Amino acid sequence: MTNTKSKAIINANVFDGKNVIGKKTVVFSGGVITSILNDLPADIDDVIDGEGCTLLPGLIDAHVHTSVEFLKDALKFGITTELEMMGGFTSKGRESQLIGVTGAADVRSAGMGLTAPGGHPDELIPKGDGIPEFVLKEMEKMSEEEKAIFIAAHQAQKEEEESGADVTSLNGAIDFVRRQVNNGADYFKIMIEEGTVMNAPGLPLIETPVLKAAVDEAHKLGKIAIAHVLTAEAAKTAVEIGVDGLAHLFIDRPDWTQDLIESIASKGIFVTPCLVLNSSIIGNSACHVANDERVENKLNEDWKMTMCSCFNTFPEGNMEDNFNNVKDLHDAGVDILVGTDVSVPMPHLGGLAHGVSVHHEMQLLVEAGLSPIEALRSATSVTSKRFNLSDRGLIAEGMRADLLLVKGDPTKNISDSLSIMGIWKEGESYYS
Repeated sequence: MTNTKSKAIINANVFDGKNVIGKKTVVFSGGVITSILNDLPADIDDVIDGEGCTLLPGLIDAHVHTSVEFLKDALKFGITTELEMMGGFTSKGRESQLIGVTGAADVRSAGMGLTAPGGHPDELIPKGDGIPEFVLKEMEKMSEEEKAIFIAAHQAQKEEEESGADVTSLNGAIDFVRRQVNNGADYFKIMIEEGTVMNAPGLPLIETPVLKAAVDEAHKLGKIAIAHVLTAEAAKTAVEIGVDGLAHLFIDRPDWTQDLIESIASKGIFVTPCLVLNSSIIGNSACHVANDERVENKLNEDWKMTMCSCFNTFPEGNMEDNFNNVKDLHDAGVDILVGTDVSVPMPHLGGLAHGVSVHHEMQLLVEAGLSPIEALRSATSVTSKRFNLSDRGLIAEGMRADLLLVKGDPTKNISDSLSIMGIWKEGESYYS
């Protein structure tokens, strides 16, 4: 039940998701922001003094693969919404798996992404009999009831995949889109990944005309379509078939990159660079982030081990190309979104962890040449706009009271976003 007590955060410098609006009193009740004032009204039940702090909208991670446990991990770092890019948290999945769950980030989902049999991300999933080890580890933390719901959801998904038409055919791909939407997918995702960057060259791909038919079908059903791409060539294909967003940044920088960037900009396509992932693919760990004193006590040993590892599948890449690609996209007017592609705690998926990697991503965006305010917009208002989440991403009257209070000023020093003093999701405090 939503808390109806009125609360006010006073004396904090407010970044409203778009701009710094100075010291304000932000009042919220019943899960929503009710007013933004210069003074404190007389009838407030609970007053929080934000002196020396900055108040931000709750942050959004625009690219995850998650679980109930991981949604809880995300909230510890002020991420109040995760956008799942492949998984079971469609509206149907949320109804079965999240009823009564508290202390977890909100979630939206693409459902299952369209990929060829044996295509990406198959190469990343440990082979062997039965349920993968990382899933078993997750299940250990569940009650018997939660396990039963989890197993039933996965079984239903498996049966649906096996009974569906061949997704590599025109009709099969269209049928696949319809099934995701019927399951309550909030948006739609396709894979364009031949595997070189993942050290698995020759992965099967769905033919371009079939992918285009799937994207067209998603649009007919009122859903935006997002493409997994990791190379400029894949991004070029995605642009040609009419996607709305790229779920990654191309890691290479061929001599025709500027033409690609211009076509992305002219078609209004957004890009979620996931620089934290590309850095890991190139061979960099995020151990320095995991060992930050503001972080380490919020991560369990599995996540610390994962942060201190990396994908390392494309060591010939370099971060300078990635930074230049992001800066050129941004300068061309392309909407840049904060996303991480975090999934499960395993060394070969290293350099990432739920929640904290959003803060790391903002740091990398600033390193690439965005201002701290632009990086913060990318984790709040820009993402909410592009994913049609009209009730969040801004501090404004009538918006969800998803709020993050941090010491210092991340609009000037982006690292201050990790100095967390308070977290509210729909007006409920989750900071301890």
